[in-house]
Amino acid sequence: MKRFVVILGLFTLAGCGADGPPVTPSLNSSVSVGADGLHSSTGVSVSTGPVTVGARF
Repeated sequence: MKRFVVILGLFTLAGCGADGPPVTPSLNSSVSVGADGLHSSTGVSVSTGPVTVGARF
């Protein structure tokens, strides 16, 4: 278990820009009203050069 936590910590440290400049994530959210009611959507994305990774909730 300790090994997993250490590896996860190293990946988190590498992902936050410790080996280069930090990458700022983008947050997008929207709210819409329709006949079915109120709908909301939130998304986050990170872009570095030509690569973009995102997730919508």
